[in-house]
Amino acid sequence: MQRIHVVAAVIRGGDGRILIARRADSQHQGGLWEFPGGKVEVGESVEAALARELREELGIEVSGSRPLIKISHDYPDKQILLDVREVDAFSGEPHGAEGQPLEWVAPRDLHQYQFPAANKPIVAAARLPDQYLITPDGLEVPPMLRGIQKAVANGIKLVQLRAPDMYDPKYRDVAVDAAGLCAGKAQLMLKGPLEWLGDFPSAGWHLTAAQLRKYAAKGRPFPEHRWLAASCHNAEELALAAQMGVDFVTLSPVQATQTHPNALPLGWEQAAALIDSVSFPVFLLGGVSAADRELAWQAGAQGVAGIRAFWPEL
Repeated sequence: MQRIHVVAAVIRGGDGRILIARRADSQHQGGLWEFPGGKVEVGESVEAALARELREELGIEVSGSRPLIKISHDYPDKQILLDVREVDAFSGEPHGAEGQPLEWVAPRDLHQYQFPAANKPIVAAARLPDQYLITPDGLEVPPMLRGIQKAVANGIKLVQLRAPDMYDPKYRDVAVDAAGLCAGKAQLMLKGPLEWLGDFPSAGWHLTAAQLRKYAAKGRPFPEHRWLAASCHNAEELALAAQMGVDFVTLSPVQATQTHPNALPLGWEQAAALIDSVSFPVFLLGGVSAADRELAWQAGAQGVAGIRAFWPEL
């Protein structure tokens, strides 16, 4: 069965809301909501297909877009490759040119709508930022909390509280304070034993590679409304992450780093090949900074993760 190549758009308005459309009842997956787009014709580029489909469906002209995520999905009756681009510049007022209902939705509310199964990773990618801050090792508690507060004030939307040298009760206390600093402003991701999950209901969980190996066969440890992420370094760990049903991963190291000088870097080409093998958002980590976002997007990544690169000067 030949895989059908489809382009889809995450269209973001000036207020940050995202445009979705409801499929006609007569269509495949009818009645569900979707991100606008359509089939890429033979010999047509993804960008040209996107421009044509959005002109036909919504009456808009695209003037700026970038890669967001690629998804391969197998339905019982068809196989599709979804090429998703984020559209942040267009002219015209979107309207349902084919009679389809449209809605502008805040990213945090997207999970309340029913989408086709293939769209689940798009919902995750649309809700996630393109930068992921990981706290540095070896900090005392006050500067760590000040750094998180300043980073969030500077616009960081996703924070991992990583403190491998901190003993458990101290980490838990810091996690409570960090959750308060992030509340309503950024998503906090915690690390630690899965037995702690119930104690931090607002936090997501970032699994180590060792936890992936231990728990992947058991599947997702909590419902889909909470973020689940994992640290991956190779194809085997990415496969385990898929098996567990994670929402996103970090893939590292892309380049040589000070923190892991003996780790063999993947390089951009291998990182892109690994990203191409999965259908969930990937943050590239290791020797990258905000200046590498464009390279990361072109490699198929959600964005970049970093420790020193995103930690604010205090």
